Amino acid sequence: MQTLTLSLQRGKTPLYLQIYAALQQEIRTGRLQAGERLPGKRRLAADLSVSVNTVDTAYGMLAAEGYLQSVPRSGFVVCSVAAVPAAAAVPPSAPPSASPKSSFLYDFTTTSIDTSLFPFKTWRRLHQNVLSQQPDLLNHGERPGDEVLRRAIAAHLREHRAVSCGAHQVVVGAGMEYLLGLVARLFSGACFAVENPGYSRTAHILQNNGAAVRFVELDEQGMSVDALSKSGADIAYITPSHQFPTGVTMPAARRYDLLAWARQAPGRYLIEDDYDSEFRFDSKPLPSLQGMDAAERVIYIGTFSKSLAPAFRIAYIVLPQHLLARWNEEFGFYSCTVSRFEQHTLAQMMENGQFAAHLRRLRLAYRRRRDLLTDALRRAFPDITLAGTHTGLHLLAQLPGCDDADILVQTAAQHSVLCSSLSSYDAHAPRQTRAQVVLGYAGLSDDAIASAVQRLSLAWNGAGTRS
Repeated sequence: MQTLTLSLQRGKTPLYLQIYAALQQEIRTGRLQAGERLPGKRRLAADLSVSVNTVDTAYGMLAAEGYLQSVPRSGFVVCSVAAVPAAAAVPPSAPPSASPKSSFLYDFTTTSIDTSLFPFKTWRRLHQNVLSQQPDLLNHGERPGDEVLRRAIAAHLREHRAVSCGAHQVVVGAGMEYLLGLVARLFSGACFAVENPGYSRTAHILQNNGAAVRFVELDEQGMSVDALSKSGADIAYITPSHQFPTGVTMPAARRYDLLAWARQAPGRYLIEDDYDSEFRFDSKPLPSLQGMDAAERVIYIGTFSKSLAPAFRIAYIVLPQHLLARWNEEFGFYSCTVSRFEQHTLAQMMENGQFAAHLRRLRLAYRRRRDLLTDALRRAFPDITLAGTHTGLHLLAQLPGCDDADILVQTAAQHSVLCSSLSSYDAHAPRQTRAQVVLGYAGLSDDAIASAVQRLSLAWNGAGTRS
């Protein structure tokens, strides 16, 4: 045998003991068989990045216990040892069932995008240029993300969202979940408030990273400051531009109230998730909460999952200046989790104006799709109430006389249409206080909308869905 693959952990257990235990297990279970020659001490030491003495000590212990034998001019050979009985074979499980989405003809959930709108030609050309002209990107890059992308993100946020920041405040990471997990650990011991109803994964990520979570109710302007104050939370996670899933845009007065709450005690912060801020159709968006903050109490977080594609896993946070030293101390040694080739491709796209042009095309396409959907719904259901149509990529629908949106969801499913109820995002469910259905339209083509609404009409205008 020329090499061995062993996993070593630099920690409390000495390395020679880890090598000894790993090889002993391999021999006892029969994976290393009698007569098999182990790699030389120098070779294994080089492969494992340890000293020769470390390997020599482990080999010596195994030889003393009869697991190995030293053979002149051959090195160490595995001795015959009764193998530990192998664990009972686990019968192969049945193949996983098809994804629930695959059984539906039309998908109104909020997690999809229209992949046909992705700028394939632009991305391919820029990516090929990066690959051919910058081979040095095969090496490690800057740990918070390469400066070229962080600089482009900072410039974009300053211009389009009035975010006050420099490139040194931006950290790039593979997805919102990853970065939010780091933020949770940065404020270890703090209590986080999340919106209710809201995106359930946010609470799960915080809890999985050891954070205490409080669900804070919303009113018609977003997170209630009174409810937040009563929650005892130190940090509030909010989506002021387009609250998910209610679609509420937080007015300026409420934003200032939340900033005042954050200033009232040390250690209080607001995490601003600028969800769907790129897709505002009927009016100019309010400036970011971060841009209104003079006390540096806002951590801004964003992603390219809707503006490009979820598969790229490119997200970022903007840290207040006074948190940078603390962040670097805790996570400054972490390598960036986003491919450098994708970082530089996106940076070029942003720097030369192609990303802004792509966003304009997206807004036009999704606005047209929103109009098609709202017109079709109003024709099919003349008394329907629609909310949250001004921004974002989903809306809320309510039918008078229907007090249970889950019935609407179930009957839609019977007609091969997938959607969800607003109450399903409520941490205090089953409450039936909001009989509204959430309809995401980003993943539907323009041509599919009429047929999808026709199926909803068959479902919701049928018996049993209206009282």
